[in-house]
Amino acid sequence: MIALLSQFSWCQHIEKPEPAIHALSKFGNVRDFTLSSSGNEAFFSLQSPLGEISVIMCIKKTNDAWLEPFILSFSGKFQDIEPFLSPDNLRLYFASTRPLKSTDAKAKDYDIWYVSRESVSTEWGSPINLGSPVNSEKNEFYPSLASNMNLYFTSDLSTSKGKDDIFLSRWDGNSYQKPISLSEAINTEGYEFNAFVSSDESFIIFTGYNRPGGLGSGDLYVSFNKDNVWQPAVNMGKQVNSDQMDYCPFVDANSMTLYFTSKRSNLNSDKSYQSLNELLEEFDKYENGQSRLYKVKAGKLLTANAKQ
Repeated sequence: MIALLSQFSWCQHIEKPEPAIHALSKFGNVRDFTLSSSGNEAFFSLQSPLGEISVIMCIKKTNDAWLEPFILSFSGKFQDIEPFLSPDNLRLYFASTRPLKSTDAKAKDYDIWYVSRESVSTEWGSPINLGSPVNSEKNEFYPSLASNMNLYFTSDLSTSKGKDDIFLSRWDGNSYQKPISLSEAINTEGYEFNAFVSSDESFIIFTGYNRPGGLGSGDLYVSFNKDNVWQPAVNMGKQVNSDQMDYCPFVDANSMTLYFTSKRSNLNSDKSYQSLNELLEEFDKYENGQSRLYKVKAGKLLTANAKQ
């Protein structure tokens, strides 16, 4: 059962989401954000309008200014999406359609892969498939790791409770265990995807698609872990969610900032446009229905919800 907080009573605790990184505003389809522990290095996916091309990008900050982003050395040929940076900043997990053998040219279904580096100043190595039992003949998406290496991800495995589910594969110190679908407090007969888990597994934020009482096609929900039991997920409300798709959450624990992707639109359809420049200026608004990256302070929001 999914709990919907009455009238989103905690909305007064948060500010309105704003563009996350202005240096990325010139790109139309940006999503899947992850940030280093220093806050000076971020990774994201950049896609073509229909998603036929998807590459993983890096952007770095120097003297409090974000520099020009660039494509990572291992990306650019197959569909690479949804990067997640390990706590030590030395391993980057992502989902990809790349073939298992580097000599093959044909793309496959989505698997979870990773690349490693010796230090934050060295290059990434070659991609490594995470392998079984995490990867399967089905699609695996959106990896997110807790500090104990437990892996949360999205999949359409036959053991799901509906369509896409959020799964957990526990790390026993040597290998990953068979993935299990999270409880009905999170997963339903519909679509649940793009889950971010906090490092201590105290909360998880994910997208639920077209749920009863939702605000749009996909809304962000949060569930808290109390005594090792996930509590019924709560819609994060109208000051986070829009009437369009809201997805791909990431929380920076240092600043308690929630980053997420949204296809929200604030274009003025009631106005009569006679000037081409005026029309194009309207089309170029940040909130124009394209996948854009937003951020909002989440400390009070999470604290308020944890007490529910």
